Amino acid sequence: MTIRVVSSQSGERVDRVLVQVCPDLSRSAIRKLIDLDEILVEGRSVRSSYRVSEGEQITLTIPEPDSLDLEAEDVPLDVCFEDEWLLVVNKPIGMVVHPSGGLRSGTLVNALLGRDQKLSTVNGELRPGIVHRLDKDTSGLLVVAKDDVTHRKLATQLEVREIHRQYEAICWGHPEEEGTIETRINRSRRDRSRMVVSREGRVAVTHYRTRARYDFLSVLDVMLQTGRTHQIRVHLDHIGHPVFGDPVYNGDAKRLKGISPLYRPEAARMLKPIDRQMLHARKLVFVHPHRGGEVCIERDPPEDMQVVQDELEQSDE
Repeated sequence: MTIRVVSSQSGERVDRVLVQVCPDLSRSAIRKLIDLDEILVEGRSVRSSYRVSEGEQITLTIPEPDSLDLEAEDVPLDVCFEDEWLLVVNKPIGMVVHPSGGLRSGTLVNALLGRDQKLSTVNGELRPGIVHRLDKDTSGLLVVAKDDVTHRKLATQLEVREIHRQYEAICWGHPEEEGTIETRINRSRRDRSRMVVSREGRVAVTHYRTRARYDFLSVLDVMLQTGRTHQIRVHLDHIGHPVFGDPVYNGDAKRLKGISPLYRPEAARMLKPIDRQMLHARKLVFVHPHRGGEVCIERDPPEDMQVVQDELEQSDE
């Protein structure tokens, strides 16, 4: 559907304009479509609060309804914390968080359903319990809600930035000892699977501090202030220090030309067995939505990252 903004709508928020034009869609549904980049203004992603101008073209795509017959699967999960309201899972490498497109099995949601437990329905039947996400090849901690009240309380904490999410990243080169990266991030027009730094995107803020430096790599603690798709990976690439092994954001063998020839053989050897970005959601801190008090969970990165760090420490001796 294509909508041309008329003079009477100029200056209005885009979500409000669409509520008027599409009475069958609720405002919350429109916001979800905006977050999924299914609503574009002049071909670019915008925020719900974006104010339209006369003559602008709004493109609205409503995805085909997904089949809801998800199968429960007996997949072991590393559950780090659980009570009657929520659980925290240490997601393994290679596991997609929820079904989408043609993918209907092997996801975290399938594994959660296999535990035969109640899950929240706030995000629809394809994402039961899912409060926030991690990329397929990013490992680490996720909180899952068992009921809608808990889900909404946790979502509110995310929105007001009261959930602390700390990642561990191995990156190329030597960033500053600590820093903040603040840009706008948008979906690439050329490749919709990638995100890019763009003046037309949504604000994204990442904080980091350097934990260790080695010959050609560094280990960082990274803290999210916002939670855009691929944010850490895009931001570290943006400052010239992409995540080691990242095949999408310049962290793979393409990076070898950018380091000293002295270190290229060792870097190439270390890269060879790696098929994902060296990024792990290490620490999750939030206020319990019912009991109050701080819940703090921390888990070390998986073996592939530990092997890299062990080799770096040995070579540094």
